[in-house]
Amino acid sequence: MPNYWNPWHGCIKHSPGCKHCYVYRQDEMYGDGKRANVVKKNADFDLPIKRKRDKSYKLRSGQIIYTCMTSDFFVEQADEWRSEAWAMIRLRKDLRFFIFTKRIDRFRVNLPDDWGAGYENVIIGCTVENQAMADYRLPIFNELPIKHKVIIIAPMLEKMDISAYLNDEIHEVATSGESGIEARILDYDWILDIRRQCVEKDIPFCFHQTGAKLVKDGKLYRIHRYHQISQARKANIDYKLRRDLEMDTEVQKKLRFD
Repeated sequence: MPNYWNPWHGCIKHSPGCKHCYVYRQDEMYGDGKRANVVKKNADFDLPIKRKRDKSYKLRSGQIIYTCMTSDFFVEQADEWRSEAWAMIRLRKDLRFFIFTKRIDRFRVNLPDDWGAGYENVIIGCTVENQAMADYRLPIFNELPIKHKVIIIAPMLEKMDISAYLNDEIHEVATSGESGIEARILDYDWILDIRRQCVEKDIPFCFHQTGAKLVKDGKLYRIHRYHQISQARKANIDYKLRRDLEMDTEVQKKLRFD
């Protein structure tokens, strides 16, 4: 079960991918008084350093912590809290913090003085949804000092060419469709084309989620939200590095001979 840390909640819609934001949908669904376009510090802001009665940390060592999933870590309205959040991330070197953002152009705002080439325990996922956003954000992303970089194409809104931005610093490219009743269509051919680009550059690729409306071979499939991840996995098109595939083959050969 993944672990989440949402130091603040709420976000301002920023680009075309935000049109049907799941945070806005959830806030409307639960009717709990939250307003998705108001950024507020959460009660669990200090979760990474919270301890149990036995003095051990609530977040167990060695886990990946999906960070700020109901906002954007670099949203302007959270500038006053980000330095403290970075301090907790720096303290918990035993955790890996996975941060997704559509605001990679604000990455350096409140960046810690000791960031250097990047914290070893931080993964940054630069999110893009169409060619225009890829052409704007990914050149910035490529120039930033980050040790673990992932490109997130979600929701994928059109066919895209990101080949110029694929280099050895990119750890993975992950693709997803859009969820929700008003979801925009994802064409499976777009996914296959991104996969081709990754294979040609030997960059790991993951088809994470189909979204609610997937077109394949000219036919529209409406996929329930409970099956969107599993259906993507059934496609079996994820790609690992060639050297990893070669290693797997060698291990399988050894197992056959043992």
